[in-house]
Amino acid sequence: MKLDFIDLKDLKTSPLNVRKHGDVNGDDLIPSIRANGVLQPLLVRPNCEGYEVIAGQRRFHSCQTIAKEQEVPAIPCAIMEYGDDAKAIEASLAENIARLPMDELDQYEAFLSLNNTGQSIEDIADHFGVTARLVQQRLAIANLYGPILNAYRREEIRPSTIRLLTMASAKQQKAWFKLFKQDDEPPHWQLKSWLFGGEEISTENALFDLETYKGVITSDLFGEDCYFADSKLFWEHQSKAIAEIKAELEDDGWQEVILLDVGESWHRWDHVDCSKDKGGKVFIEVKRDGEVKVHAGLIHQKEAKRLEKQKTGETETQSDKPELMQSMQNYLGLHRHAAVRTELLNHQGVALRLVAAQLIAGSSLVQAFAEPQKANTEKIKESLTANKAKTLFEQERSAVRSLLDLADAKGETIVPQKQDWGITRDLHAIFAKLLELDDETVSRILTFVTAETLPAETAMVEALGDYLNVDMAKEWRPDEVFFDLLKDKEAINAMVKEIAGKWVADGNITETAKTQKQIIKNCLSGEREAKVKDWQPHYMAFPMRGYTKRQETISAITEWNAVKGFYQAA
Repeated sequence: MKLDFIDLKDLKTSPLNVRKHGDVNGDDLIPSIRANGVLQPLLVRPNCEGYEVIAGQRRFHSCQTIAKEQEVPAIPCAIMEYGDDAKAIEASLAENIARLPMDELDQYEAFLSLNNTGQSIEDIADHFGVTARLVQQRLAIANLYGPILNAYRREEIRPSTIRLLTMASAKQQKAWFKLFKQDDEPPHWQLKSWLFGGEEISTENALFDLETYKGVITSDLFGEDCYFADSKLFWEHQSKAIAEIKAELEDDGWQEVILLDVGESWHRWDHVDCSKDKGGKVFIEVKRDGEVKVHAGLIHQKEAKRLEKQKTGETETQSDKPELMQSMQNYLGLHRHAAVRTELLNHQGVALRLVAAQLIAGSSLVQAFAEPQKANTEKIKESLTANKAKTLFEQERSAVRSLLDLADAKGETIVPQKQDWGITRDLHAIFAKLLELDDETVSRILTFVTAETLPAETAMVEALGDYLNVDMAKEWRPDEVFFDLLKDKEAINAMVKEIAGKWVADGNITETAKTQKQIIKNCLSGEREAKVKDWQPHYMAFPMRGYTKRQETISAITEWNAVKGFYQAA
């Protein structure tokens, strides 16, 4: 069994539900559900159209009735798994939920007291038989300004307003409450805009010297509160200041300094204290109104549990977020492979030595299957067709096919691929033809066959690319597929720094990945001045390099690091 939230539209009554007669509509539950939501999870199981309700039909019908008048949030559900005992689960939920206070604020205090003793969100959820999401929603009340919380206790503020205020900064909450006391607060339907988009940026939130700001600063009639008239110009200055803070923290020895996206929620209760020397991290929180908070010496609760398990000898693997997604690594690997094996055509002596090594030591393609260059997506496949190196390689394949009199042979490659079941070459016919050819022509054919059977996305591609000084700029330029697959903001900002300069990179560090990628594109197209001519990303260097401390998560780099010692003297 697992607990989760499910949309009302994905639920339906099960024919197995035991309540067939009497009050199945649950009209008496509607007032309670309106006020507190669904507290006791429905018991459901998956079916082909979503989920069917095994227990909790009255709660389900009450939600359907409420949905006719207003939007109903996703409903907490206990999802049965194969072998679960429905009666036992329902009894357990009923027993646990009986311990849960009905009032929202009482729930908050109960959850907070347990959280303060070191219990995690999941532990508290299990204790009361509710979802972790419900616990997080109640603990969000901890963010509220004291007078606001007191007014809420007196039922002077509606719950929906409270939910929005929990996302606001302390400064915004105080400003809102000041207006609230004067009966001048923004109406509820405008509150979200007032908090996250409609408010001007105060000069109090600036991390930079106001004398460096060349834009207009407005103020009220008394000159006490001042605001930036040009928010874009403000963010350029603020971003550079944030970049400097991040750099200083990294220089100070923090293991990781995480810059959150502007407006991204960050919750203290999800984290525990952890000193710098024990792996503590720094989180830089940036509010939409420009306010910046630095939270130092913390790690997420899940990471703390993992470290605790390691201390007690329990093994648990925890991989870092990869710098490149699998599709991007596939894209890079295929383009690099195309360039390396094309360059190999110009080095027959190297090819002879390579094929000898494959015969002696074996390889993943020791049976001489042709490399299929399989793309993960159609877009990557289309991108590869425009690769100049691939075109040249196909031309040489056609020439070799003619030399071997294979014009009418089946299969796209000279050497059959693994999936080409039943396609074989006549050993004696090929050998007899090779006996007719001179050594230079045979060497040309052997070089091509070696290149055709070179495994893609392997350390051998890195080794050859490094040894042969393959220049990817001759064969490849960043295309739309490359930019679509480029996701990591830290790596993208490092690229902006390379091609457009540190000043531009720091000034756009808080911008979206899309905006920063557009800066790179503009530099490549000439619409913006580029600091580097014929720029190529580190990912196209040989050996491949990354842009972050997480570059070891890139398979091409880890595979090369494992074998590079063999080539240091070459």
